[in-house]
Amino acid sequence: MSLGVFLAVLGAAFLHALWNALIKLGTSKVGTMVILSVVEVPIGLAVVAVSPPIDPAALPWVMAAGCTHFAYKFFLTYAYDRGDLSRVYPIARGAAPMIVALVGGLFVVDAISARQYLAIVVLGLGILLMARGVFEQGEDRRLLPFAFGSACATATYTLIDGLGARVSGAPGAYVAWVFVADGLIFTCGMLALRGWDVLPRDGRAWALGSVASLASYGAYAVSIWAMTLAPIAVVAALRETSILFAVLIGWLAFGERMSRSKVIASAVIVAGVLLTRV
Repeated sequence: MSLGVFLAVLGAAFLHALWNALIKLGTSKVGTMVILSVVEVPIGLAVVAVSPPIDPAALPWVMAAGCTHFAYKFFLTYAYDRGDLSRVYPIARGAAPMIVALVGGLFVVDAISARQYLAIVVLGLGILLMARGVFEQGEDRRLLPFAFGSACATATYTLIDGLGARVSGAPGAYVAWVFVADGLIFTCGMLALRGWDVLPRDGRAWALGSVASLASYGAYAVSIWAMTLAPIAVVAALRETSILFAVLIGWLAFGERMSRSKVIASAVIVAGVLLTRV
């Protein structure tokens, strides 16, 4: 992985933590996520309009990604209803690199060295350490099935997107089409489940959701682009350093406690990041 790709993925990690924080900040987590999804559609169509066409063989990958993103968003919003950003985010993201590395190593033709696998393991351990407070500090354990469901969906769409972008021949356009599919599927799905009342009526919610959608697109586009230039599992693991940004945002913006265990877990995650660069 080149230095430019490395820094770009770190930037994507920050954007990912930012849009999650904006969802957590919303009065209605589900409502803000629906707004994010509504805004995804015009963003995607605008990018499609100025992008080269994708290979039609990538269309099944686009639809598969859209459906998997629905599961990811669904589990994530319900987890945020039950836990802090600095707890839900590590659990939701922590298991994904392990699943990607295992499945990717078996079925995806990517050359991943033993050191890179070690980096993935170290990152995963750090993220899991970050999440241990849910057991130790009497937090709501009902967040766990939703957070782990989000992790499984993350691993699934990571593999789908990495392969789909390669098939498409135009990663930027592929991302845009996935945004359109994702936005339509999640919005229609939540309206069917919750009715029109799921849509917030105040301007602040629409502002939060719109900014979150733009940050989400930036994070997503950079990550998919990076997966066309570097092994999928390594990009996915490095992207999980977004947990460091999420913990800082939780501490500075939401007043969440910065315990010693969070500091130790952060150090482990940084060690995993360094291993990807040695």
